[in-house]
Amino acid sequence: MSQQQVSAKKQQELQVQYSNYKETLQAIAQKIGDVEQETEEHKLVLETLTPLSGERKCFRMINGVLVERTVSEVLPALQTNADGLKEVLDSLVKQYRGKQEEMDKWKKKNSVQVVQQ
Repeated sequence: MSQQQVSAKKQQELQVQYSNYKETLQAIAQKIGDVEQETEEHKLVLETLTPLSGERKCFRMINGVLVERTVSEVLPALQTNADGLKEVLDSLVKQYRGKQEEMDKWKKKNSVQVVQQ
C-alpha cells in the first residue's frame, strides 16, 4: 500500500470513530431530554396533588390501565418515581460528560479538527 492509501484509510477510520462518538452523545442527550420531560410531568402532578385532601380520589395509569386510588395512596409512589428519575438523570448527565471528555481526549490524541461544511 502506498502512503496515500494508508493515510486515506486512517482518515476514514477516524471519521467512523468520530461519527460513533457523535451518535453516542446524541443518544444520551435524547435520553436526558426524555427523562427531563418525565421529571417535569411528575413535578407538576406532585405540585397539583400535594395540597389536596388525602381522601380525595384520583386516577393513575398503571401499565396502560386507569385505576382509581386516593391522593394519599398515589403521592408516595409518585415521589418515589420522581426521586428515581432524578437519579437516572444525574447518571445520564455524568455519562454524557464522561463520553464528551473521552471524545475530547481522543480528538487531541489523534489531532482531529472538526470542519463544518
